[in-house]
Amino acid sequence: MSETRLADHDLAVLVTDWIDWAETAKRLEVTVAKVKTMIRHHELAAAVPTPGEGQKVPADLVQDGFPVKGLPGLLTLMHDNKYDDREIIAWLYLEQDDLPGRPIDALRENRGTEVKRRAQAMAF
Repeated sequence: MSETRLADHDLAVLVTDWIDWAETAKRLEVTVAKVKTMIRHHELAAAVPTPGEGQKVPADLVQDGFPVKGLPGLLTLMHDNKYDDREIIAWLYLEQDDLPGRPIDALRENRGTEVKRRAQAMAF
């Protein structure tokens, strides 16, 4: 990973496709209030990609009408290790030295165990 702190990465550059809470709710077939709850309970992650905009969810976090498999466990693990949503999203979208490709791609390919192992190693 680069020397730049996770919190300092430009999320608007890292993540090309963002969806607002209303679109997230539509894709998940839930209410906007439920999306807010899902973010608070670490089932989804959201951040402000560009100053002045509201919070949005990376579109890649929703797959086939559900949060990507393994995402809630990963979010809980990283939040327990004091990472916030902005840092987690940056980490998900950065190429990893010890993981082929980006963690978000591995999650979407159902390789969540591999991603969680890498995330856990960051805590030590």
